Amino acid sequence: METYWLTGLTFLPLLGALLVLTQSDESSTWRAAAAFSLIPLAISIYLLIRFDPHEPGYQFVEQYAWIPQFGISYHLGLDGISLFLVVLTTLLMSLSIIYSGGGDIGYRPREFCFFMLVLETGLLGALLAVDLFMFYVFWEVMLIPMYFLIGIWGHGNKIYAAFKFILFTMLGSILMLVAILYLVHLAHLQSGAISFDLPNLYSVRLTPGEAEWLFAGFAIAFAVKVPMWPIHTWLPDAHTEAPTAGSVILAGVMLKMGTYGFVRFAIPLFPEIAMQATPLFMALAVIGIIYGALVAMVQPDLKRLVAYSSVSHLGFVMLGIFALNPQGVEGAIYQMLNHGLSTGALFLLVGMIYLRRHTREISEFGGLWHRIPIFAAIFMFVMLSSIGLPGLNGFIGEFLIMLGAYLKIPLAVVFAVLGIILGALYMLYAYERVMFGPITKAVNETLADLTWREIGVMVPLIALMLFMGFYPRPLLARMEPSVAAMLDRVQTAQVRLEKPRPAAVAALDPARRTAER
Repeated sequence: METYWLTGLTFLPLLGALLVLTQSDESSTWRAAAAFSLIPLAISIYLLIRFDPHEPGYQFVEQYAWIPQFGISYHLGLDGISLFLVVLTTLLMSLSIIYSGGGDIGYRPREFCFFMLVLETGLLGALLAVDLFMFYVFWEVMLIPMYFLIGIWGHGNKIYAAFKFILFTMLGSILMLVAILYLVHLAHLQSGAISFDLPNLYSVRLTPGEAEWLFAGFAIAFAVKVPMWPIHTWLPDAHTEAPTAGSVILAGVMLKMGTYGFVRFAIPLFPEIAMQATPLFMALAVIGIIYGALVAMVQPDLKRLVAYSSVSHLGFVMLGIFALNPQGVEGAIYQMLNHGLSTGALFLLVGMIYLRRHTREISEFGGLWHRIPIFAAIFMFVMLSSIGLPGLNGFIGEFLIMLGAYLKIPLAVVFAVLGIILGALYMLYAYERVMFGPITKAVNETLADLTWREIGVMVPLIALMLFMGFYPRPLLARMEPSVAAMLDRVQTAQVRLEKPRPAAVAALDPARRTAER
């Protein structure tokens, strides 16, 4: 039965999505949704316990012929790169549904839970898929539920935000689809067999021009999802208008699909081009770090401030990925988890205060520490995690990223440090305006502190922030073998780039390519 763990993990939320549509009342809907989000969480924890930290390849593998005439297989696998992202996905989905059932979603709860659980299947499938066709299907599946979550249960200019989200992400997806199909076509020409399986595509021989265009197709799709500067403009609107649960999943997990895509697909498939593009991507990452921090600093809306902070934080992740060394890549994966916990928690807290005041304007608050001290204390803890206070989870990831980036391009770190300083400034300044000083709005005197449900949702996140800050070794040890295997392809490509090619061999390439076709 163990061979079916990944199938159960992926498709149980989809089964739950269909079941919640049959519920006759609101309370049973929320109970069913919570159950079908907690079961995948339990499975992911079980797989974490059973995971072999010394194995670099995929574990719990399931592979069957699906559409053999087109080379499409049902291939799922879990390794050190995707392991903790899977656990993070199931955790944040469970907490988001439990929180939303406390009154955050006031209408059409069945449809809301349906889209949340379908979204979970899309996210888990994309993280577990080894076949590129399967990955693309799950990649598309995750977009549609988020579109409806923003467009139906969002706030303010929600239709505009939903359309902007879907247009940006679909454009990137189309480019990736073209790149996938062309890569598979080349594999067919060279081997005589059609295959969408990722390990089989590593051996495809590409001309420099083909590799550049194919890398660009994947990279643009993933960069839109991160999102990297300057194609980030959909993110603040989507975050600001989305319901609280939508913002948590969007920031905590969905943005990581972009950074995960670089580590899993774009860099291993095209390592030579990734190495050549390193200065470009590290420069864009540094610009995103500083730009996101500067824009966050002047935001009057608390949720929009957190949204722009994601642009800055994900810039650090991209900086670590394109360091292309163990310190940088492991730090980037660790920072993906950190950002999911801390920014997901910030969006939950902003949602809690919005539920009480129906405003997110910073100027509408002030002095909340006197009235709702539990909320203020938890907000302070999460805020310190977000800015990377030593002893909390954010510090470990940022330190490894900066170390890895310094070993690659020291100048990039000189500028990126400014983003850390600005991050601390805008978060502390916002906290001071919201929590301290006199209460200037009479309505703030009537605010109620957090409920037991809300405290219960925050406790697991706080516990993980502490654990990851004080004891990162168990997580890093499980990442190391898989990261090393990925970087082996990069190092091999570096040797090829540094090795001079005889003129006669280079002259034969066009003729060989013509013959192969």
